[in-house]
Amino acid sequence: MTDNRIGTSVRRWDRHGREHVVRLERAGLQRTFGCGTCGWRRGTRHLPWTSTDEHPATEHLAEAHQATLDPARR
Repeated sequence: MTDNRIGTSVRRWDRHGREHVVRLERAGLQRTFGCGTCGWRRGTRHLPWTSTDEHPATEHLAEAHQATLDPARR
């Protein structure tokens, strides 16, 4: 199950058309974000329905990969 908002994953495209995905991994009560492009990982207490504009996954994609194009907002 994939969602362009925070849920199971966040997908963004960079200016070269490459897709970058950060997925939310769950193990019991722990949640971790993991980037499929560079291996970045971050533990989180954010709930899956947190606003995407100020979310660590969205920030990582923008800062590390310059991936800011959201397919849901075209």
